[in-house]
Amino acid sequence: MKLGSLKEGGRDGTLVVVSRDLTRAVRATGIADILQRALEDWSNIAPRLNSLYESLNAGDAEGAFELDVATLAAPLPRAYEFLDGSAYLPHVERVRRARGAEVPESFYTDPLMYQAVSAGFMGPRDPVRVSSEEFGIDLEAELVVITDDVPMAVSAESAAGHIQLVGLVNDVSLRNLIPGELAKGFGFLQAKPRSALSPVFVTPDELGDAWRDTKLHLPMLTHVNGKWFGAPEAGVDMQFNFAQLVAHAARTRPLSAGTIVGSGTIANEDTSLGASCFAELRTVEALRDGKPSTPFMSFGDTVRIEMLDREGASIFGAIEQRIERHNG
Repeated sequence: MKLGSLKEGGRDGTLVVVSRDLTRAVRATGIADILQRALEDWSNIAPRLNSLYESLNAGDAEGAFELDVATLAAPLPRAYEFLDGSAYLPHVERVRRARGAEVPESFYTDPLMYQAVSAGFMGPRDPVRVSSEEFGIDLEAELVVITDDVPMAVSAESAAGHIQLVGLVNDVSLRNLIPGELAKGFGFLQAKPRSALSPVFVTPDELGDAWRDTKLHLPMLTHVNGKWFGAPEAGVDMQFNFAQLVAHAARTRPLSAGTIVGSGTIANEDTSLGASCFAELRTVEALRDGKPSTPFMSFGDTVRIEMLDREGASIFGAIEQRIERHNG
């Protein structure tokens, strides 16, 4: 099934069930008012939401309406945790090689992950507002999974059963602020503003055989200013699958229902498939030409991030955003 949240009812929105073709929706009235509530009682709530989903697709759901994506907030407008990994080692290897650094051996056996901003997510049509272009504005097209309650020290095998939803994220980065922050030895803060989530999250069964080994085996399609930017294969070159990422995050603490775990920027060894962020493209240029030639994003630029099924239909809907100046 497919779930979203309308921009109504307060900070956490109003939960809606969305049709498979993303054209219609119905409020989950009497089942769960917000997605967080559903995730906290998933085993009981999910079957009722799925029944409503089947009725909606059959055309007989009472209260159904035509869906305008502009009315959607993020499916989870705020989450208890957003833990973002870096599971695609071609990206890590290239970035480090470009600056003459070796990849630590531990990166091949232990996921790289940080705790990202979770107090609020942008909706799929909300603008990205930044104070200055000098910050180095970048997109990052990634996949995310959303869990129910995950026990501490869970195995990767068991963690797979706690993945209840899958979605997309534009994990906005301010690249020129990153070096100074990392040099302090305490991680990201100002360099990682709020991210945007896809119009809907979907249950893994909705993905068919494209969801295997807790990886999604489809291209991540990104356009910038209407031009093709990249379509790397999300199921290729992913060193750690989502079950491993969830288990890593829960090694020393339980995860609350509604935790979002990210894949990191999707990247392949095959650079002809394009990129999922400007940092990746600039790194490829630096390795090839001795220096990057593509600038980061500017005010007025637009980005579109989407994933299509094998028949060409949009699975999660598209994240479409414009970069705008924040005037304070």
